[in-house]
Amino acid sequence: MGLRIGRLLAGRRLFWKILLAFLVTFVVMTQVVWLLFALRGDREPPEFLMTRHIGPPVLEAAVQAVGGGGPARYRAMLANLPEDSRHRLELVAEGTRPARLGEGYGVLERRVRDPTGARYLLRFRYHRDDSPGLLNIPPELVLTGVLAGLVFSGLLAWYLLAPINHLRRGFERLARGELATRVSPAIGARRDEVADLAHEFDRTARLIEQLVQGRDRLLHDVSHELRSPLARLQLAIALARQTPARTESAMDRMEREVERLDGLVGELLTLARAENEQDPGDDYFDLVGVAASVIADACYEAQPAGIEITFDAPGEEDEERPPVRGSSELMRRAIENVVRNALRFSPPKGRIEVGCVYLAGEASFRLSVVDEGPGVPPDLIDTLFEPFVRGKADGQGLGLGLAIASRAVAAHKGRIVAANLPGQGLKVEFEIPAKAL
Repeated sequence: MGLRIGRLLAGRRLFWKILLAFLVTFVVMTQVVWLLFALRGDREPPEFLMTRHIGPPVLEAAVQAVGGGGPARYRAMLANLPEDSRHRLELVAEGTRPARLGEGYGVLERRVRDPTGARYLLRFRYHRDDSPGLLNIPPELVLTGVLAGLVFSGLLAWYLLAPINHLRRGFERLARGELATRVSPAIGARRDEVADLAHEFDRTARLIEQLVQGRDRLLHDVSHELRSPLARLQLAIALARQTPARTESAMDRMEREVERLDGLVGELLTLARAENEQDPGDDYFDLVGVAASVIADACYEAQPAGIEITFDAPGEEDEERPPVRGSSELMRRAIENVVRNALRFSPPKGRIEVGCVYLAGEASFRLSVVDEGPGVPPDLIDTLFEPFVRGKADGQGLGLGLAIASRAVAAHKGRIVAANLPGQGLKVEFEIPAKAL
């Protein structure tokens, strides 16, 4: 049992550090108190108080008793003294050897004669204790301090080590790939820095779990998106081999599938760039100008369907319109994807409203795109900006446009949100912070 406790304490480095700190503090405090009393000059050891205030009067009373009535009166006086003083007095007849004093004791002596002329030696013993202990600390106080330090250090170490051990085991499980690991429930209702650390651990583990799940979902979706055009390519090759007369149409089909694969790879590369773009660059560009260029191209594409696109933005003469710091190409891609998404789902003869306003109080631009399409199912609105999420099950496109827009806006320290409008239509709105030159 003792060996187990020894091994347990040997491994508790925090316990020994706390105990050492407690003992050092204890010694320093006692030395400071002792020094203050010494400097004030009113520090008088108890043995001096005993000698000066108690010893002489008691010894004088004993001398008077022996001198006036001999040993009999002395014994009567002795019976009336407190027990502590009674044991300190000793009457020794002349020629008799007095009792030996113990270590740490002093003595006051007086010689006296009784009425018959017999000589006696009166002695008053007191506890001198010339050595107050280690570093001027009494041994009893040293023992009390060590015991109190052991109890205090043990409780404090247990209080700190219990949640730390939960965190350590949580890190071990997380390192083994158990991404659902959480430590806050084991910590309990603590409200201190250790509890804050546990909450941060849970938040980090949750983010890692989401990232890994997103990666797995992305790999699954990419595999699914690649499988369809590859299957059609294989079918076109098989048809060309079986029916040479249809080789031309099969080649056209293969060309379209290759273009689709090329587009998918290009979108994935753009998405990867947007996700990894922590700092999009130091270029300064005019956000309104970039948006106007995108709208001009979209208006040309909207003509066959008769879709009207309007753009409401501050003019170039607006002196309060500052530039945006980042990548104009990445931001152009974000705006273009949002506008093309609205164009894809707008009905013929529909209307798309694009607005851009500068919020001077927030030093940011707010750009919104409103269409008259069918909107997004409520269960998809929260995941609309995730890769390969389409607003409709039979929707066209790869489902990467809004994901790229979301990552591009985040790279510029902005935010993007989407909401269904009453009746029908979808509104996509994002804010981009401006940077003054």
